Amino acid sequence: MLLGTVLVLLLFGGAGPASAHAALRAGDPEDGAVLKSAPRHLTLTFTESVGLLDDSFRVLDPDNQRVRTGEPEHVPGRSDTARVALPAKGLGEGTYTVAWRVVSADSHPVSGAFTFSVGRPSATSAVADPGPVENPTTATLYNIARYLAYLAAALLIGTAVFLAVCRPADATALPRLLWAGWGILAAATVAQLLLRASYETGTAPALDGFDRTLTTRPGLVLLARLGLLALTALYLRWVRKAWSAKGTRIAGGVLAVALALTWAAGEHASAGIQVPVAMTSSVLHVLAMAAWLGGLTALVITLYRASVVEAATVARFSRLAFACVTVLVVTGVYQSWRGLGSWAALTGTSYGRLLLFKLAAVLVLLGAAGLSRQWTARLVTVGAESVVREQERVPEPVGGPPLPAPEKAVANPPGDDGYRRGLRRSVAVEITVGVVVLVLTTVLTGTLPGRAAEEAGTAAPAGGLPVASVTNVPFDMGPAGRGTVQITLDPGQVGQNQVQAIVFGADGGFATVPELRLTFTLPSQDIGPLDARLTDLGGYWGTSDFNLPIAGTWTMRTTVRISETDQVSETNKVEIR
Repeated sequence: MLLGTVLVLLLFGGAGPASAHAALRAGDPEDGAVLKSAPRHLTLTFTESVGLLDDSFRVLDPDNQRVRTGEPEHVPGRSDTARVALPAKGLGEGTYTVAWRVVSADSHPVSGAFTFSVGRPSATSAVADPGPVENPTTATLYNIARYLAYLAAALLIGTAVFLAVCRPADATALPRLLWAGWGILAAATVAQLLLRASYETGTAPALDGFDRTLTTRPGLVLLARLGLLALTALYLRWVRKAWSAKGTRIAGGVLAVALALTWAAGEHASAGIQVPVAMTSSVLHVLAMAAWLGGLTALVITLYRASVVEAATVARFSRLAFACVTVLVVTGVYQSWRGLGSWAALTGTSYGRLLLFKLAAVLVLLGAAGLSRQWTARLVTVGAESVVREQERVPEPVGGPPLPAPEKAVANPPGDDGYRRGLRRSVAVEITVGVVVLVLTTVLTGTLPGRAAEEAGTAAPAGGLPVASVTNVPFDMGPAGRGTVQITLDPGQVGQNQVQAIVFGADGGFATVPELRLTFTLPSQDIGPLDARLTDLGGYWGTSDFNLPIAGTWTMRTTVRISETDQVSETNKVEIR
């Protein structure tokens, strides 16, 4: 219940959507290019491999009519490069708009738009062309399923590891915890599988495209996870109470590694540099996280509900937790280096800032873990002393069974209630902070890494912006009152724009916020959302390289993160000439 409550609070407290991993590195033709003759193909190169949809490319002519194109395909031998054939008769003179949408290797859809001209540029205007746009219901449901899957995996794997390694004397309450983790993970996986097609295309929840999902890598990964869960159900029924048997441990270890591999195969580790090393690191990271957080949950249930708790059980988990922390630190450092790429990305990208939040939470978690180890040591000492006192008071019977050794001491002898309560409290803090770390980890798996941002050339240079088209966006700052974001678009026209966003507090003075995000959508043309990718430039947020490819009434969504877990979003209409 504690894990579920904290997760719900974090989810609905404003965790916010995450950017996808893939970013456009180059296009042929380039954005804004003026060509002497019509190209035969459109080619886009991304920072990682991408999956294609039936409608990955939408090309609009100077009159904003849909241009017939071929089927989207990968360039032979290049999974990170997609192309589409243009009409054989060639394109007429004027400016063409290209809206694209692909699926990143980490399973998240990403979209964008750009323009090029044949002969000479021409004016463009928005003409109604209904089509699907990003559906918030689908995205929210899918992301909730992702969070629950991570949580359930920790519960399932961690409880099994606790039973096999820590060997509690009274484990009557833990099988229900195992099956709860199994059931939630199975339900979340089925939900992801059913929502996958709608999530990729940005449409309302529906089963259309389900057959295509079963042929894509994300779909195959989810199917593999369901197959492994079926085997896990048989394993749980077979094991019963023989958790410490060698065969049980080997079979359970193989299943746990295979389950962890389904996350590694569908997220950041499966693309980019050093994929084999990254996949191995990701699997170890997931297993260590699950063994620690799930084991913590099993431990606190044992402390509260077990009729007897051996000090040796608590000591074994303390050693297990230390090993997990070591693995998490080593793999976390490697993954951070792989994702960041440079020190500047630590503060200059959303990925880096999320990583800093996670680091702060991990430090708090380590502090709570250290406190738990102190309580554990006291419990073991008290339990051992109680056995020694019994051995001194009662002589060992001749020919009878030996008295319990100190390492088998019971962790709840008379007088140790204070130590046991202290351990319960510290473990509860570990679980709470651990869920925060887990949520931040899940968000990071769907956030554009700093290395990819640099490769795509999305870093924004500093510099002031002249006042042009200005929009004031009021927002709720919570107890601090209502603030305002002043957003400037210069020149506020089709093409490249400079963006400046200044945050003012309730008193009218400058205010700082952890993150500010600005996205633009043109529903009439099925373009967007386009992320302005604002950078904190010291006193204001901005970018000097944001392209709005077509004229019309755009929907501007301003998202202000006012704390680590809370954010507010406001929507405004902006006219682009």
